[in-house]
Amino acid sequence: MKNDLFLRALKGETVDRPPVWMMRQAGRYLPEFMEIKAKYDFFTRCQTPELASEITVQPIRRYGMDAAILFSDILVIPQAMNIEVQMKPNFGPYLPNPVRSQKDVDNVIVPDVKDALNYVYQAIKATKEKLNDEIPLIGFAGSPWTILCYCVQGQGSKNFDKAKEFCFTNPVAAHQLLQKITDTTIAYLKEKVKAGCNAVQVFDSWGGMLSPVDYQEFSWQYIQQIIDALKDDAPVIAFGKGCWFALGEMAKSGASALGVDWTCSARNARYLTGGNITLQGNFDPTRLFSPPAEIKKMVHQMIDDFGKDKYIVNLGHGILPNIGLDNAKAFIDAVKEYKPS
Repeated sequence: MKNDLFLRALKGETVDRPPVWMMRQAGRYLPEFMEIKAKYDFFTRCQTPELASEITVQPIRRYGMDAAILFSDILVIPQAMNIEVQMKPNFGPYLPNPVRSQKDVDNVIVPDVKDALNYVYQAIKATKEKLNDEIPLIGFAGSPWTILCYCVQGQGSKNFDKAKEFCFTNPVAAHQLLQKITDTTIAYLKEKVKAGCNAVQVFDSWGGMLSPVDYQEFSWQYIQQIIDALKDDAPVIAFGKGCWFALGEMAKSGASALGVDWTCSARNARYLTGGNITLQGNFDPTRLFSPPAEIKKMVHQMIDDFGKDKYIVNLGHGILPNIGLDNAKAFIDAVKEYKPS
């Protein structure tokens, strides 16, 4: 592997500069992606290895990030578990038959992931060929809690009230569903690593919807199971949006790195995690609307704040669709040009 900065940072090794990639870098802000989007619907793009691998390498060709992340979606897991998921234009995910009862939970299957999600592993193999081992490939999954949110709510939400109500009124069924999602996710990520992923990231996009006590019960204990099952196979990055309150616990988990969102300062993140674990983040994605010169200044400041070692430069959440190409370039270039002061 020619550029191993990302994997070295995950191990906590000393580097000349930190590695950089962007969450959601494969996709919607790139004109070359929009051309593919115009021809194929969302899940066709996910389920066609040639398309998924092409979308994965597009940003690498354009910007030369230090890691690629496979183009896919967290909702391929519920699809494999016998839950119908549609992606509606200008609306987002829509699940016509949400899980709302014990009977619904009983109907959810733990699939044979080798068979049900084979298209993902084929996309990994196709991507590895295109990348030619020049940079590492990241595979990912949603956290069990985040997947439950969609399965119960039936769509995106500002507060996932139905999902929380289900957990608090029917905890036995909720924990059964969470365990089924966890078992499926572990098997899925293990196959991803076998297919060629060099690291995996667990996205807990809606973890911040829960109180610290409920977070432990309904989210973190399941992410911990995933980390325990995967950490000997590949480095695991755990990213919880809005979950700064759990960083201390996360730091003891065996994860190789923790993602931090833009609401938590570098100083607090280092303090809460004890200063010994690799951190990833935490540039506000909306800040990419700032002029390129300002972006570069802010990125350099961010690296100074986190320190260049045990650090992976990233956004605090996914890149927005309407970010200018020069602005995204300024973010990546700023890291490559970084010289420790």
